[in-house]
Amino acid sequence: MAAELTLVIPTFNESANLRELIRRVDVALSGVAWEMIVVDDDSPDGTWTLAKQVSREDSRVRCLRRVNRRGLAGACIEGMLASAAPIVAVMDADLQHDESILPKMLEKIRGGAELVVGSRHVEGGSADNGFSARRAAISRIATALAKRALRAEFSDLMSGFFMIRREIVEECAPRLSSAGFKILADLVASAPRRLKVEEVGYMFRERLAGESKFDIKVGLDFIGLMLNKVSGGRIPVRFIFFALVGATGVGVHMATLYAALALGLDFDFAQSAAVVVAMTTNFFINNAITYRDAKIRGFGPMLLGLMYFYGVCAIGAVANVGIADLLFNRYGFITFAALAGVVMGSVWNFALSSLFVWRKD
Repeated sequence: MAAELTLVIPTFNESANLRELIRRVDVALSGVAWEMIVVDDDSPDGTWTLAKQVSREDSRVRCLRRVNRRGLAGACIEGMLASAAPIVAVMDADLQHDESILPKMLEKIRGGAELVVGSRHVEGGSADNGFSARRAAISRIATALAKRALRAEFSDLMSGFFMIRREIVEECAPRLSSAGFKILADLVASAPRRLKVEEVGYMFRERLAGESKFDIKVGLDFIGLMLNKVSGGRIPVRFIFFALVGATGVGVHMATLYAALALGLDFDFAQSAAVVVAMTTNFFINNAITYRDAKIRGFGPMLLGLMYFYGVCAIGAVANVGIADLLFNRYGFITFAALAGVVMGSVWNFALSSLFVWRKD
């Protein structure tokens, strides 16, 4: 019998929870033709190995192992697009999502809903048990920003637990971002029309095993995604972070410059030191946040990457000065010429950094 519902389970180091998740789903979806696609980002703990072993025991379970690719959103997209079932659901493998509401969600889809969200913020829902105070605060802020930006009418845009008609995913796929963690908001923002959305409340559970992947970087990813959508998708999420890191580099540059001058160093030496410190700081922040899915690890590769980054920034500086000088000589507007130079230098640095510093082999 062909599956009516595909459960997409993005995983990274969830081997301790996978068998229990499958057991619980099997109980919850008794009488439903379902399948499960485990999309694993090459977990060091062997989650993908376990998933493939389970698939030999239960043909309803499949494993999609991703190598040299990271990110929850991208995993969800690939899993949903790998399904042939008319309905797909996304849920975590950490057992914090309540699988017992899956039949209610499915009934709402069968009844005409296009998207059903497992919500912590409607009747019957709560996140008190599973959220730390910090995580709850990040979630509240991100949800408020997203609802305002997307004019969404449902309560839990930060939910990672939802069910949707696959045809909508197929339609949205070319506009979805594989970066970041919050695919639900991206789906809503990328839909060509307002979707018919319903919610089902559930109690967000405590994690039984493994570690949470939710941190401040997830909140930053979400803000980047919202800025991307506000720009109509014209500005890539990664470039937004690259530019923000560059802006912090200005602060580092000025702080270093004044500190060096206070120590009695001459301006030329102080300025040179400030440039090197700012570029070095930008490299490490970009490595940790902007390009964390292609993160450089190890002393040797990090040193080589830093040297490449210095070279890229030097070329970017030439592009910055060149375009600024050209525009100033032609139009005479200092501010316009300077800003154009900054933009050109930033775009150049971003493009070359993506190609040569944090390239994905």
